[in-house]
Amino acid sequence: MTLAPISCTHSSVDSAPGSTTGSTTGPLFRACLQPGGQPRRSLLAAGLGLISTGFTTVGVAQAQPAPWSPVRPVSLIVPYPPGGPTDILARTLAAELARDLGQPVNVENVPGGAGAIGTRRGAQSPADGHTLVLGNNQTHATNVSLLPQGGGYDPVRDFAPIMVCAALQHIVVVGAELPVRSVADLVALARRDPGKLTAGSTGPGSASHLALELFKTRSGTEIAHVAYKGSAPLLQDLLGGHVNLSFATTPTVLTQIQSGRLRALAVASPQRSPHLPDLPTLAQAGVAGVEADAWLGLLAPAATPVAALSRYRQLIAAAMQKEAVRSTITKAGMAIDIKDAPEFAGFLQQDIQRWAAVIRSANVRLD
Repeated sequence: MTLAPISCTHSSVDSAPGSTTGSTTGPLFRACLQPGGQPRRSLLAAGLGLISTGFTTVGVAQAQPAPWSPVRPVSLIVPYPPGGPTDILARTLAAELARDLGQPVNVENVPGGAGAIGTRRGAQSPADGHTLVLGNNQTHATNVSLLPQGGGYDPVRDFAPIMVCAALQHIVVVGAELPVRSVADLVALARRDPGKLTAGSTGPGSASHLALELFKTRSGTEIAHVAYKGSAPLLQDLLGGHVNLSFATTPTVLTQIQSGRLRALAVASPQRSPHLPDLPTLAQAGVAGVEADAWLGLLAPAATPVAALSRYRQLIAAAMQKEAVRSTITKAGMAIDIKDAPEFAGFLQQDIQRWAAVIRSANVRLD
């Protein structure tokens, strides 16, 4: 509809004798005014604007955007071989995500380079919401201090945190023949004969090695480090009495602890073990500051859209509350350890700095 123009200047017949055209006192001009003096055309325009604004507001309120969803299969990169606890966690979460997103979530095992090869692939993948990485304390906290160029990626700048989901706790275990029954006994024995006791790890710079170095610093002891190529030969020598103790993950030693072939003294974690609830933490046993969980968390490439990150965070948080998911994680030897995205981001910065200090102090070098 077209509105005819309205003129608010009057003709000479509306003017008193001697007045000039364009006077603002005549009756025709006064008819174009509201009592408050606003021109009617301005009022009409303002009214139309209010009507338009009202319709726009209603439209926005009614048109809620749909949650982000992938348009093709999602890749969940696991930078380790298949079959271990990390892989079990990844496949459990992938199944939950696939059911909720309506797209396959494919677990891709990309081992090698202390987890750096797969992690680097994740960092370099398109940041479109179709790539996730299952990172841990090695890939995102210690590699940056141990590997040349940090493994070829920045654990903070190149990734967006989604959620920490679980942790592999390290148990302080000793051979059954060692005459110690507590952490206090172990510290006393180590101080009595500095350097005589031996502690095995799964390799230089591994989580078990760094946990040992942190324990030595906090307890004021000297214990000789013996590096093994993996957990199998380490466990064999522990059982055979060729090495005295170790900081070993729960799945590695739980059966031997329960059978009495190894003796557990404490757990190097902020929380007690769900598998050994009567076992104290190291802090409870008298050596504070030795929290050495191998945490496991989901991340995405840094520039992943916020809508995609929000959807993943929501879905993973919901999945981690399901009893079936929690039971699968616990049965695989892990502990539930949930940190949301803001907490994860702050924790990651602290973990990088903490292990960097341990690595410098102990002069840890990779073979």
